[in-house]
Amino acid sequence: MAPPAPPAPGPAASPNNNTRFFGSQIGGKSVINYSYTDRPGRLMAWDVYYFFKFSWAIPYVLWPLCPADSAELSELSLTPGNVFCVAVHVVLCMLQLALLVALPVLAAFPVWTAATAVALVMLLNNGLCLLLNGEGVEYRSDPQYAPALPEHAHEQWIFINGVSVGEHWMRSNLNRLAVTFRRPILGIHNKTSGILFDIVECLIQRNWGYATTDVRVGYRIIKKKLYNPRYSKIIFILHSQGGIEGGLILDYLLQELPQDLLCKIEVYTFGNAANHFNNPHRHVRTQGLARLHPLAASTDSTRLAPAATGALFTAATTTPSPSLLSDRAIGHMEHYAHATDFVALWGVLHFATSSPVSRILPRFIGRVFVRASGRGGHQFVQHYLDGMFPLRKDPATGALLRVAGTGVPWGCEEDQGAGGVKVKELSRLWQYRNGRSPVEKPPLLVLGGDGLVRNATL
Repeated sequence: MAPPAPPAPGPAASPNNNTRFFGSQIGGKSVINYSYTDRPGRLMAWDVYYFFKFSWAIPYVLWPLCPADSAELSELSLTPGNVFCVAVHVVLCMLQLALLVALPVLAAFPVWTAATAVALVMLLNNGLCLLLNGEGVEYRSDPQYAPALPEHAHEQWIFINGVSVGEHWMRSNLNRLAVTFRRPILGIHNKTSGILFDIVECLIQRNWGYATTDVRVGYRIIKKKLYNPRYSKIIFILHSQGGIEGGLILDYLLQELPQDLLCKIEVYTFGNAANHFNNPHRHVRTQGLARLHPLAASTDSTRLAPAATGALFTAATTTPSPSLLSDRAIGHMEHYAHATDFVALWGVLHFATSSPVSRILPRFIGRVFVRASGRGGHQFVQHYLDGMFPLRKDPATGALLRVAGTGVPWGCEEDQGAGGVKVKELSRLWQYRNGRSPVEKPPLLVLGGDGLVRNATL
């Protein structure tokens, strides 16, 4: 059975800012025939089919080329480091395309001849990738963008990058996150093998569940942080292919860790390439209530009551609050996507925007914000963060200062899925800008006798 196409606009999407909101899917007991649990060959075939179906959006991976509002931190700004990275990727694309085109021809040659040719190309490819990738897997944002502050000592922010990112762009991503949220950021580097080979790796990861080195390292790091009593929050930010890898890490954590440790995690993704995102309810009863009240469960925001949801919350004695309806192992999970982003169309928008009550579709848990605008590309800094978290600059030096204004992320006044509620009332990530923190309702963090901030459940 083929899955439906996502309700995203085509190439003629309106250039005006317009954000749509999709509440989280609920889940259930059914076993579905098109999900990450199906036969890998079947999944691969569907992925290839939808790759070509959404191919009209491939140019939007880089488009628009400007503006580069974050100066040297924007991926496509004209700096020596960025120009070098783009040039190496152009060479890698040409080399990999040549190899793919030559494979049928090589089949006519003796095996040793074909194997030698392929080995030489792979050797050259790996040599070029060494120019982009550093030696390590762990990186940290530079202190000048966000020094460690005592009020954030109980938090650990972790980022996994997407396709085609080498060391230079990884550092740019981390520093842009640091200046946006005023916290130090730990990066787990998903090294690039060139754009085309990275796409092949995406197919293998999400259809065969293959854990690459960065997935295994990321799992070890996050598990260690969760068991550390110093941390009450693990903020997990994922971009592009990082969404696949982060989803695998969450699968492992959900299988093994106690619930009171899992509740430390918050997950925020951009242009997510995954085909599933798991986050089960803790209790069967709340899953049933979520089916009876899908809007309340999918928004999980007490700020919506009563105006946003009308009569749903007027009978407080009979209708549970949204926070009670969610009751998930991981308390907060949000996905941000552009309607013309090829990777998002192939991933989160394809798998997450079905009806929450459907029992025949893949599970992709988490609230989804879909933006249609004139700058809806795929680059993490230049297209996503620059659009959602525009920064003020020092007029004298041009240095990046802080997120501008207190308005609505992505410049949108209303969402179309929750009765005209402002997007900023639904986006938890927006509340972390400039070193701020969301107000926990009820208070979930307590100060222990040893001076460490912990979850109340601990």
